[in-house]
Amino acid sequence: MSEVPSRASGGAGGSPPRRVTLQTLRQRVRDRQRFAMLTCYDAITAGWLVEGGVDVLLVGDTAAQMILGHDSTLPVSMDFLVELTGAVRRGAPRALVMADMPFGSYQCGDDRAMLNAGRFLKESGADCVKLEVDQSHASLVERMARGGIPVVAHIGAKPQHVRASGGFRSTGKTRAEAQTVAADARAMLDARCSMLLVEAVPAEVGACVVELAEAATDGVVPVIGCGAGPACHGHVVVLHDLLGLTRWQPPFALPMARLGPMIAEVAAQWARRVTEGGYLKDQHPYRMMDQQEGVSD
Repeated sequence: MSEVPSRASGGAGGSPPRRVTLQTLRQRVRDRQRFAMLTCYDAITAGWLVEGGVDVLLVGDTAAQMILGHDSTLPVSMDFLVELTGAVRRGAPRALVMADMPFGSYQCGDDRAMLNAGRFLKESGADCVKLEVDQSHASLVERMARGGIPVVAHIGAKPQHVRASGGFRSTGKTRAEAQTVAADARAMLDARCSMLLVEAVPAEVGACVVELAEAATDGVVPVIGCGAGPACHGHVVVLHDLLGLTRWQPPFALPMARLGPMIAEVAAQWARRVTEGGYLKDQHPYRMMDQQEGVSD
């Protein structure tokens, strides 16, 4: 097996580039520099994403769908995401790596939630953890913040609520829903979350959350949009959607490439080469050292 390559290019004078941290993102917000973020689930891909300029990576519970083939994010386990997060960290040592806390890992009582969040920082090297939250989680988020665990408060649409809501749905399209999203944002800011992530809301709601964050914290809490309009400081989508590897994509994550058909074509070419007997027929890389001796001699 090949070693995991390091894709990070050197800085001035050949020195390695500085690691991206929460402070880096806060400074980008102050400087009005938007940042790009993508989901990632393995070391090799993480290295290529950083080389391409995406230095904020989310090890999402969408791994349940993208890797394991489930129909929702719910089945993925803590142990699995801890392993994946560690892989992404090794593949992109200078990126900011965000770990998604899976369903059941923080709804199980605050003590257990603290232990699970700590695993991502201690075992995987994650920089922060993301939780799907509302106002009722304020005490947990505050406790994590006091304990040195940076929390990304995921508000708006919540994929982990897919069973309770009867399917994935956007939110914030009515005045009452928009006010709920805003109230959740205020509660998380008061609880000292490190970042906000807003999913699948109208642009006006996303802009409202940005205004709240900037007014309450002087721009030190970045707001990441996932289909939340252009005002957000950063934006994230699922990598497989962007690459055209999925059969369906949400309307805010339309493909920028069509790698799925390309993979199918490579597979077809490989299958033909093998089944027709051409593979390694004339270009086998290994030769016996003594051509005069047979294998059975």
